[in-house]
Amino acid sequence: FGGSHNILLNYRNTWASFDASPKSLTLSYDGKLIDRVGIGALLMQDNFGSLKTSKAQLSFSYGITSSKNDVRFGLSTEFVQHGLNNRDADDPNFDPNDPLAQLRRTGTQFFDVSIGAYGVYDGKFSYGFALPSLISSRLNNPTTNNTTREIGFIFNAGYKLDALLNDISLEPSIILKKLNNVPTHVDLNLKAGFLEDKFLGGVSYTVGGDKRLGFLLGFKVSNLDLYYTYNVSTQAFQDYNNGAHEFTVKYKIGKKAL
Repeated sequence: FGGSHNILLNYRNTWASFDASPKSLTLSYDGKLIDRVGIGALLMQDNFGSLKTSKAQLSFSYGITSSKNDVRFGLSTEFVQHGLNNRDADDPNFDPNDPLAQLRRTGTQFFDVSIGAYGVYDGKFSYGFALPSLISSRLNNPTTNNTTREIGFIFNAGYKLDALLNDISLEPSIILKKLNNVPTHVDLNLKAGFLEDKFLGGVSYTVGGDKRLGFLLGFKVSNLDLYYTYNVSTQAFQDYNNGAHEFTVKYKIGKKAL
């Protein structure tokens, strides 16, 4: 929390070295609008083989601060489009005159609304929850959308241990996810900070629909944060790819966040 404005760029390659692996690129902004009110915006594109998903999101938050507790409540609206990547006219697998192919190329559009909250108690205990896509409505040809949806949720909790030996901090945390059409899974995380959190390292283990082991490296220089994460899966498909690689750059403008 704080009065800073943050710009974040994230790139993820989920199955590196595998042809047409899922790749996503995200650009986001968040900052203070007025006292207690924050605003955020996000653009994301995900490509998986011939499939493409594009998202545009606008969000608002409201904060309540007391002597011990600092909590933010958020509401986000999101436009989502699923469709096909552009294909060359000479591609033998794509017929530009096929009406079904044209329909899939145009894609389907949805409008989603999500809510959530995130807080820090006594500067050490963090907690939060989110209800992603709590409301989802198909925009084009809505009468054909007969898919049954389940309400999903994300819950997280963590605790930061400061001023340990040689100025080391530790932050264990847990994230529980139950999303629509995604098996329930739990992330068990441990993050360590060195030299007043200028250098970061972490490990994460996921159990549930899949078992994954992940690693985090990061460092901070003034208002610039750089992070790299890598994870591997225990599934048999891991033999055919080089794991997931993720790069994140975050830049703070104005007052540094607490």
